[in-house]
Amino acid sequence: MPSLSSLRAFEAAAAHLSFQRAASELAVTPTAISHQVRGLESALGQPLFRRLVRRLALTPAGLRLFHAVREGFDTIEAGVIALRAPAAADTVTLTTNTAFAARWVLPRMAAFRAACPGIELRLHASESVADLVRGDADLAIRSGSGPWPGLTTAELMPERYAPVCSPLLGLKWVRDLPKHRLIHFDWQPQARAPALWSRWFEEAGLAAPKARTTARTPGISFSDESHAMLATLAGHGVALLSLTLTAQELRSGALLQPFGPVLDTGSYFLATAAGREREPAIRAVWQWVMAQAAQDLTDRSAAPGGRSAAGTGAKPSNSRR
Repeated sequence: MPSLSSLRAFEAAAAHLSFQRAASELAVTPTAISHQVRGLESALGQPLFRRLVRRLALTPAGLRLFHAVREGFDTIEAGVIALRAPAAADTVTLTTNTAFAARWVLPRMAAFRAACPGIELRLHASESVADLVRGDADLAIRSGSGPWPGLTTAELMPERYAPVCSPLLGLKWVRDLPKHRLIHFDWQPQARAPALWSRWFEEAGLAAPKARTTARTPGISFSDESHAMLATLAGHGVALLSLTLTAQELRSGALLQPFGPVLDTGSYFLATAAGREREPAIRAVWQWVMAQAAQDLTDRSAAPGGRSAAGTGAKPSNSRR
């Protein structure tokens, strides 16, 4: 196995696509980052970056390694967080679906520890809806239309889905979509407006390709949204993915949104049992989540060529999770 220091240097450089910014994050020199990356490339026997004028770009091998390394570091961090929990800390349980937990909450855990050092956050990832009134969890991030009886809620951000693919596919035009495999994942049965390919073709005014043995359009299917994202990153096809959960990959160029239309599936809401929002620990976590969501919308609006999903003007639908 390569050294952890070389993998950490590579992960930071891949996340920023810059040796300079990676060096700033890790408090070392750009030369040290470059040396670690070149050593890793030598050990693996293939380049991980293309060195362009004033910027870096990941090679296909680099892209695959980046997502494997990031997933590994996220898992390590979650394990360390669990062991480090202070004995006398207030514990707040936050529940949300597995994709949102993995792609939005978990990468922000370091920021949470800095903002709320006296609180232990217990993250419960499940596709089942927790009963907050009964006390199954303290807070929930749900997607849907809200409000829900007995709960205090606040809208975090609208949710939109669109065709997303790896730049490795070279897909730019709708007319070329039939040349590529479509990636599907399962939505909850109660979802009233899921982002399915059949719906996308209808809103695009196009005829959907026919499948012989399934009601879905032909392609590859997953039970979990996160797995569909990984397959898309690996270049296995085109998926209708969350623009919220893929925001970082879209900013870095690891994924592309080649064309629309964009499908409205509702909004993300933060919820707790009515009256519990006044409890100090829950209020602290509530304020932190709201601040992170506001920053996320700002970052997405400020991205080159990007705009916040809040500007789409579409109406939310009922919960899919």
